[in-house]
Amino acid sequence: MRIRNLAVACALFALAGAVLAQSFAPFVVKDIRVEGLQRTEAGTVFSYLPVKVGETMTEEKAQQALRALFATGFFRDVRLEVENDVLVVSVDERPAIAQITFVGVKEFDNETLRKILREVGLSEGRTFDRSVLDNSEQELKRQYLSRGRYAADVQTTVTPLERNRVGISITVVENEVAKIRAINLVGAQAFRERELLDEFVLRTPGWLTWYTKHDQYSKQRLGADLETLRSFYQDRGYIDFAVDSTQVSITPDRKDIYITINITEGEKYTVSAVGLDGQMLVPREELEKLLRVKPGEVFSRLRLTESTKAITDRLGNEGYAFANASAVPQVDKEKRTVAFTIVVDPGRRVYVRRISVAGNTKTRDEVVRREMRQLEGSYYDASKIQLSKTRIDRTQYFKDVNVETAPVADSADQVDVNFTVEEKPTGSMLLGAGFSTVDKIVVSGSVSQSNVFGSGKFISAQVNSGKVNQTYALSYLNPYFTVDGISQGFDVYKRKVDASSLAVGGYSTDTLGGGIKFGYPLSETDGVNFGLSAEHVKLGLTPTSAASYVNFASIFGNSYTYGTGSVAWGRDKRDSAILPTRGGVTRASVEGSAGGLQYYRFTASEQRFFPLSRTVTLALNGEFGYVHGLSGKPVPFFKNFYAGGPGSVRGYRAFSLGPQDAAANVLGGTRKITGGAEILFPMPGAQADKSLRLTAFLDAGQVYGVDQKISFGEMRYSAGLGLAWSSPFGPLKISIAQPLNQKKGIDRIERLQLNIGAAF
Repeated sequence: MRIRNLAVACALFALAGAVLAQSFAPFVVKDIRVEGLQRTEAGTVFSYLPVKVGETMTEEKAQQALRALFATGFFRDVRLEVENDVLVVSVDERPAIAQITFVGVKEFDNETLRKILREVGLSEGRTFDRSVLDNSEQELKRQYLSRGRYAADVQTTVTPLERNRVGISITVVENEVAKIRAINLVGAQAFRERELLDEFVLRTPGWLTWYTKHDQYSKQRLGADLETLRSFYQDRGYIDFAVDSTQVSITPDRKDIYITINITEGEKYTVSAVGLDGQMLVPREELEKLLRVKPGEVFSRLRLTESTKAITDRLGNEGYAFANASAVPQVDKEKRTVAFTIVVDPGRRVYVRRISVAGNTKTRDEVVRREMRQLEGSYYDASKIQLSKTRIDRTQYFKDVNVETAPVADSADQVDVNFTVEEKPTGSMLLGAGFSTVDKIVVSGSVSQSNVFGSGKFISAQVNSGKVNQTYALSYLNPYFTVDGISQGFDVYKRKVDASSLAVGGYSTDTLGGGIKFGYPLSETDGVNFGLSAEHVKLGLTPTSAASYVNFASIFGNSYTYGTGSVAWGRDKRDSAILPTRGGVTRASVEGSAGGLQYYRFTASEQRFFPLSRTVTLALNGEFGYVHGLSGKPVPFFKNFYAGGPGSVRGYRAFSLGPQDAAANVLGGTRKITGGAEILFPMPGAQADKSLRLTAFLDAGQVYGVDQKISFGEMRYSAGLGLAWSSPFGPLKISIAQPLNQKKGIDRIERLQLNIGAAF
C-alpha cells in the first residue's frame, strides 16, 4: 500500500501561508473518500476539491484543496492521503456551539446581547472559533463602555459537550456606572463657570440624572457641548474664542471621571458695518430688511447665521434651492470691531423632480402627501416645502418630521425632496383622576385612535361608568372626505350625569343624541366647521335640588327634544403642533337650538406662544363664553358655563366656580371668562428630551350669572407648577396649584390634579 502524506498541521499552514507537501508524482484519481465528518456533509468537502474522479491530482491542486478547506473555518486539521490512487481526505471538525448562557447580566436583556454576538459571528449552531470568541468578548466590553460601565469585566468559559459540541458561558461583573464628578473650565473670566456649565448637556450627578444619563461621559456629547460653548461666546461678541484642549481622566477604580477644558476667550467685538454684494435677483431693499445684524451692536454669530439663512430662504422661494449667502468679515483688532459683506450667489433655478416619504411604516403615503404644497415637476419653493412640513406636523400622527433637499446626479437644475417622519402612538387609553381632602377619587376613561389603519381617519369610543358621568359615545371624523380637504364626521352618544356629588349638586340628566359635522378649509391656516345634531334629554331632580332647578322643571317639564346647529371658525398659526414655540391658535363658535330647548351660545378662545430663549416658551391663553335663552325662555341650567379644574382654573375643584344658592350648590352662569399664562421649559438636566416638560403657570377665571355684572374683582386666581411627560406607558400630566384669593366657606379647593393614560 502506498501512502503519501500531502499536508502538515493546520498551525504551520496558517503561519507559513502555504501548504507544504511531500513530493510525489501526479496520479489519476480512481476514487475520493472523506473521513472524520460528523456534521458537515461530504458534498461540502467535494465542492472545495479542485479535482474529480478520473482527473489527475498534482501537488499544486493538493495545495489549493488544503487552502480552500481550511478557509471554510469548519476544520481544525485537514490531511490529504493517497491509498492505491484513492484520494483520502481526513478532517478534524471544529466543534459546534450548542448553547450560549449569560451570568450576571443586568444592564442588557439576553436577546439584545445575542443579537450583538450574532453580528460578530458568534451564535448557537455556528462553528466554534476561538478568535471569534475573543472578538465577542471585546465587543461586549465596548457595549458596556458605551453605557458608562468602565469597570465591567467579561469572562468566557468553554465547556466541551458530547457529539463534538461546546457550551459557552459568558460571565459579566458589571460593577457601577462611572459618573462625571467634576467639569472644570480653565480660562473663563468674562462669565461665571456655573453659567457656562449650565449650557452643557454633560453634568455631574443630580436629582434627575438617573433618568437622563447625562452624568455619564460620552465623547459625542462632549463634542456637542464644546460647540455649544463656542456658540455661547461667539453669540456675545467673542469672535476669537477657542477651545485649546480637553482632558478626560478616570480614577484607578474606574468609577469617577474628571473633565478639564482649557479655553481662550479673546476680545469682545462690535459690528461696524454690514453690506450686501453679489447677484441678488430680488430688490436689495427687501434683502436688507432680512438682516438681523445691525451696526453698533455686539457681534452675534446666531444673528449673522439668521441673516444669511433668511436671505437664502427668500431666494429659495423663487426656485433657487442652492442659493448661498456667505459673510466675509473684515476684522479691526485695534478698534475691536468687525464689518461684514454678505455675498449673495443664487446659483441655478431648479425644479423638483421627485418627492419621497420615509419612516411611515403604518401611515399611508397618501395621508402624508395630501398635506404637501410643493408639487413634483414644479419650481422649487422653500416656503411651500416648509409649509408642507408644518402641515404634516399638525396632523399629530408623528413625533418628528424632517425634510431634506438632495441634488439629482448629472442634472444641475433638478432636486429631490425627501421627507422623513417618525411615527408616534396615535391611539390612547386615558384614565383621569382627581384628588381632594374631602372628595373621593373620580375615575373616567376613553379609547381613541386618530389614525385608523394609517388612513388618517379619527375614531373614538368613550365608555365611562363613573359615579358622576356614565357615557357611551362613538365619534368618527374623516379629515379628507373630499380631495380638497373637506372633512366629514358624526357623533353618537348616550350620557347620564348624576351631579349629586359635585359642587353643582342635586340633579341628573339622561341624554341620547347624535349629529353630523363638516369642515371646510378657507386657507392654509383657517377653516370653518358646520354641525347639526339632535338630542333628547330627561331631567331628574332630588329633594336637595336647587330651587332654581325645581322652578325650571315646573315650567318647562322634565323631558326635552331639540335640535342644534353650529358654526365654528379656527386659525392655527403655530410653528409646530408637537412642541410649539411661536404663533398661536384662535377659535370662535356659535351654536343655536330650536325645539324643546331654545338658546344660543357663543365661545371664543385664543392661545399664543412666544419664545423667551432657545428652550423656554411663554404661552398666553384666554377664553370667553356667552349663552342666552331664545323666545323669552331662560337658559337651561345644565347648559350653563362652569369653571375650575384642569384646563380652566387649576387649584379649584372642577365646575366649582360661579354663582351659588343658599345651599352652596354651584349654579353655573351665562358668561365665562378664563385665561392664564404659562412658562414652558425643559426638565433641568433633560433639555434635549422633548417628551418631558415643566410649566410654571398663573390661572384666572370666573363664571357670572344672568343678573350679575362682569367684575374682574370676582375673578379667582391660582399659581403653581405642572409636569407633562409623554412616558413609555402613556401621557402623564400633573399640576400642583395654590389658589391665591379663595374665599373661605365658598370656594372648593383641589390643589393636586392628575391625568394619566396609556398610548398604543
